[in-house]
This record gives sequence, structure tokens and C-alpha cells, in this order.
Amino acid sequence: MKPFTFDQIPKLIGKLFDKMDRIEALLKGLNIEPHSEEELLTITEAAKFLNLSVATLYSKVSRNEIPVCKKGKRLYFLKSELTAWIQSGKIPTNEEIMERSRPD
Repeated sequence: MKPFTFDQIPKLIGKLFDKMDRIEALLKGLNIEPHSEEELLTITEAAKFLNLSVATLYSKVSRNEIPVCKKGKRLYFLKSELTAWIQSGKIPTNEEIMERSRPD
């Protein structure tokens, strides 16, 4: 980068803001999911997240009732998979049942 003068600073800052605006627009177009949903949880963290005891969680893992990743002797849980697992047990309301039974 070549040296610049004090008088050139406002123009350079303007260019910098333009570039930042373009980068921000590109990033918004990528629809990046929040990082927290791809967070890996340990068995203790998963138990706390699900409000279950660690023993109950081990039991569910042994019966293949819950999504889990195993590396060596360690168990890891994706927070997004746990959220989806919880949502899969949602009981539909009467209104949702009526909407599904209506012909289009």
C-alpha cells in the first residue's frame, strides 16, 4: 500500500465504507444461520438444555431415542438436532388438524 496524505483520508474512509456496505450486503445474501444453533453440547450441557438428568439422557442414547454423535467414549449433541427432536414431538392443535383436513 502506498503512502497517502492527510487530505486523502476523507476519500479513503468513504471508499472503506462503500466496501463495507458491499461486504455486508453479500453476507446478508448468504443467509448464514446463527452459530449458536450449530453448537456442540456435551452430555451435561445437553441434559441441562433438555431439562433432563444425565442418567435419563444416557438411557435415551442407549435406546437410540435421541440424536447423538459419538467420538471415542465421548457423546456430543448438536443443539439444532436436539431442538428438531423436541419439535418432532409437537402435538397439533385442533385448529391445525382442521386446517390439514380442509380441501384446498
